[in-house]
Amino acid sequence: MSDPSNVTPIRRAAEAVRDRVTPEPGLTDLVSRLTGDAKDLARAEFDLQKAKVGEAVGRYKNAIIFFAAAAVLALAGLIALLVGAIETLATLIGPGLATLVVVGGTFLIAGILGIIGKNRLSPKADA
Repeated sequence: MSDPSNVTPIRRAAEAVRDRVTPEPGLTDLVSRLTGDAKDLARAEFDLQKAKVGEAVGRYKNAIIFFAAAAVLALAGLIALLVGAIETLATLIGPGLATLVVVGGTFLIAGILGIIGKNRLSPKADA
């Protein structure tokens, strides 16, 4: 029978030599690792960009909700202003003519703003 005290140091020495002699990874292994790392990096970058887009969409969605609410309130204020103008003019020129004057003036302003907007979209405006 062999002495266990002699086996342990020999076994430790053999393991140490084996650990030092382990061959370096080959080119195939390195390329395989590089490909895997590149895939992981691309996937992580894609996830990062997706998260950034999701955050921006959430921010813009909230802004659009507030802009829509502001537009609705502004429209309500404009309607109230036009009704007030009609009622004020109605005492001077009658309700029918007052309505015609206020609505006609509103359509005239809307038409002028529409023409200005159309002209800003034409190719001549870029020059």
